[in-house]
Amino acid sequence: MKLAVRTLPLITLLATSLLTYAADKKTPVALNVVDAGSFGIFVGGRRVATETFQIAQQGDGNVTRAELKVEDGTNKAVQKTELQLTGSGELRHYAWNEVSPGKAQATVDPDAQFLMERISPSPQEKAIDQPFILPASTAILDDYFFSQRELLTWRYLGSNCSKNPAGQTECKLTKAQFGVLIPRQRASVLVTMEFVGREKVMIRGQQVELNRFNLQGEGLDWALWLDESHKLQRVLIASDATEVVRD
Repeated sequence: MKLAVRTLPLITLLATSLLTYAADKKTPVALNVVDAGSFGIFVGGRRVATETFQIAQQGDGNVTRAELKVEDGTNKAVQKTELQLTGSGELRHYAWNEVSPGKAQATVDPDAQFLMERISPSPQEKAIDQPFILPASTAILDDYFFSQRELLTWRYLGSNCSKNPAGQTECKLTKAQFGVLIPRQRASVLVTMEFVGREKVMIRGQQVELNRFNLQGEGLDWALWLDESHKLQRVLIASDATEVVRD
């Protein structure tokens, strides 16, 4: 299926990056923010959490930082993530931190032919190492962080788009498979992404026309809608009565 698009925002932005420094090793390289904002997470029509995020190009790679705040009655929690990728989209480092109510941590780093996850349930407990026989090109799709779904969609577009003779970006999109790692679940899965087409959907009481993509895998069936700037606007997980909407 073809999709004629505007110039993609950092079409080679497959994810995020390690902080790099100028030649004097003191001045940080300036950030080029590609997308930033927040997503409201609704279950059964009730807002239960908010993800605030920033995706930026920096030096020879990219970095995505996100914070999740859960406020569902007496259930309150704060978590943060940082996803760093090289300019070619390979993983440099991923970190998840529980700010409250606990202090658990998890990291994922390339290690030769493996990805190594290190989990620290609490500051008092010994860290656990778990290797995965996966390449550094494996995408990170952690629980509840929807900015990472936007990154995977950009990766899908970037691998299927090119300039036509007129100099316009044109995408011939077919179903594609990606290996992903879900650090919170300590699991790797194979997912497929497919461009469905243009659809009219209701967002915050207004009807808008967006590009729909389906993300599917074992026990996973999500619908994602992106605007003409390729920014994620809505996610629907029908099986969990969950809807995610950009604020």
